[in-house]
Amino acid sequence: MTSDRGLRGLNAGHSSEQQEIDADERPFVVPCADLTWRSPLHWLRLGWHDFQKAQGLSLAFGIAILIVSVIVSVMAWQLGSFALLAALLSGFVFFAPLLAVGLYSVARAHEAGKTPELADAWRLIKRVVGQAGVLALVLMVILMIWSRAGMVLHALMPIETGEVAVLAQFLFVGSAIGAVFASLTFAIAVFSLPMIADRDVDMITACISSINAVLRNKWVTSIWAALIVALTIVGFATFYLGLIVIMPWLAYSAWHSYRETLDASDWPKLP
Repeated sequence: MTSDRGLRGLNAGHSSEQQEIDADERPFVVPCADLTWRSPLHWLRLGWHDFQKAQGLSLAFGIAILIVSVIVSVMAWQLGSFALLAALLSGFVFFAPLLAVGLYSVARAHEAGKTPELADAWRLIKRVVGQAGVLALVLMVILMIWSRAGMVLHALMPIETGEVAVLAQFLFVGSAIGAVFASLTFAIAVFSLPMIADRDVDMITACISSINAVLRNKWVTSIWAALIVALTIVGFATFYLGLIVIMPWLAYSAWHSYRETLDASDWPKLP
């Protein structure tokens, strides 16, 4: 009996030491797979399957997303002040990742063969709230720079009534600048947020790994981004009601996109 306990203790010591060695030998970025153009459609199919398996919980999150979206939109429309709008958007940018993490927990439970529960989602949200805050801060900085860039562009290219050519140039340059910021936001967040909901990893490593995966799969992730934008537009076009279904569906699909793109097996799995 004593020998068995000693052997188990020795093995535990070796296991702990091995974990420390693995931590030291981890790559700077998480390895990523080479995706095909069919991958985004496959992620959507898997995400829809998750939605169907947990319709009640999915709709609950969807309604929460609908309420937050309507509140932010109405207040932004009525207040109009840049400072107040920035405050509203900063709150939304922080709240949205937490809702996404809650939805990731549902897909994570399905993957593990378990029944997803709201309590499990809440525990995961509390566990990663700090990392989600880092991401929210990064996104907020990008949003503020983006808005300032728009102000500078408007100051440099004032538009008078009837100047169609100037208006066309303004829209072209503004769209190009917006595309750069939107692409950066997408590259940072697309795989990083699901990863922190799955592995014990810092947000900086997750963000850099996400950017690396996007750069190595430019065309596939461009298709994925286009599908996300198209489905989100459908949600807004239905007076926000479509968001109740579309947002949980996209969150589950985003989980599967992370799982098939990044190999995070070297990082400890969250309980």
